[in-house]
Amino acid sequence: MVTANYLVEQLSAGLILYTFLYPLFMSYLWMAGAIIFYWRFERRDHLPPVALTVSILVPCHNEEQNVLEVVTQLLASNYPNFEVIAINDGSSDRTGELLDQLASTHASLRVVHLHSNQGKAVALNTGVAVASGQIMVAIDGDALLEPDAIGWLARHFERDPKIGAVTGNPRIRTRSSALGRIQVGEFSSIIGLIKRAQHVYGYLFTVSGVICAFRRTAIEQIGGWSADMLTDDIDISWKLQTSGWSIRYEPNARVWILMPETLRGLWRQRLRWAMGGVQVVRKFSGSMLQWRQRRLWPIYIEYLASLLWAYLMIISLGLALAGSFIELPAPLRVGALAPGWAATWMASTCLLQFVLSLALDSRYDVRLFRHFLWMIWYPLAYWMLNMITSVWAVPRVLRRPRGQRAVWVSPDRGLQERLT
Repeated sequence: MVTANYLVEQLSAGLILYTFLYPLFMSYLWMAGAIIFYWRFERRDHLPPVALTVSILVPCHNEEQNVLEVVTQLLASNYPNFEVIAINDGSSDRTGELLDQLASTHASLRVVHLHSNQGKAVALNTGVAVASGQIMVAIDGDALLEPDAIGWLARHFERDPKIGAVTGNPRIRTRSSALGRIQVGEFSSIIGLIKRAQHVYGYLFTVSGVICAFRRTAIEQIGGWSADMLTDDIDISWKLQTSGWSIRYEPNARVWILMPETLRGLWRQRLRWAMGGVQVVRKFSGSMLQWRQRRLWPIYIEYLASLLWAYLMIISLGLALAGSFIELPAPLRVGALAPGWAATWMASTCLLQFVLSLALDSRYDVRLFRHFLWMIWYPLAYWMLNMITSVWAVPRVLRRPRGQRAVWVSPDRGLQERLT
């Protein structure tokens, strides 16, 4: 006879097994997709001439330390027909003054000033309104774009009229601390693999907000960026794809970005990312019930599965910790968070994923191999961080009033020593 305790024990064992198998399954799925992407799109790539006009939108808020370097590098891009539009979104420092000085000597630079902090989405929508290009390239005000990146992005729009956006390849330039070096591994072994795999499988969960190109007609059709979303990049990705537009990943379109190198800055950034993901999942939950959105179901379900994994891991860790101090009922006892053979399998999978990502991304970042030993700390450092922020994000999003404007909050941009 099957007892209630037996059912609870079996359920508990199944949930613990899920917490172990889920990240392994996703790892092999990402690696398989990345290999296919390399074989089909990456190994014999070349940059053809492109005739589309491009407007580069640079939303800025308190960027006096970076904006001159960023915009000057944009103006030196190797592309025949482009303009740069810098949107000074209510900066309280010298950002606007520096941009005006630069615009006085560069005819291809236009500066738009907003009197108060309206948020990145409003700044981008303002830039589109005054832009003349067929393609909008959005880049953060503290990121350095490679000279050939615009051409790599723009070529996709000439090839396929259904493409609404193409996201680029962010590379970390703050590498002077352990946190910075670990993030170098994260952007290769996790984010780069995911983008490649999702490109192959058909849909991307999100573009990279720091560098992405958009077809102007697609942006206008969906009504632009949403001012109330904490992560404009995730929201715009889902608005485009639910409206029938495709998104592509272009690893040759490199941009060098600043990332947090303090625990506080990293926590704030990842919590915002997690809250943005939850916001988007809630916003598009009704759309996912429609049959015409069935091709988006896999990435929607995968995100829900990742949230489930985060909560189950928190519960398992909590029970394991409690069990070391008090005697728990048998069904609630957690002896080990994974089977005995798990450690070897997980370590081998992580090593394989790191080696594959290094092989794929070393052509875009010659300094990548020197950070390999730091990359191995990623599972411990960032799985835990992403797990906690995902769990923390759900109640915060549910308490957040719908329609509340998302405005700029100056982030931690790492230590001064970069690209070391």
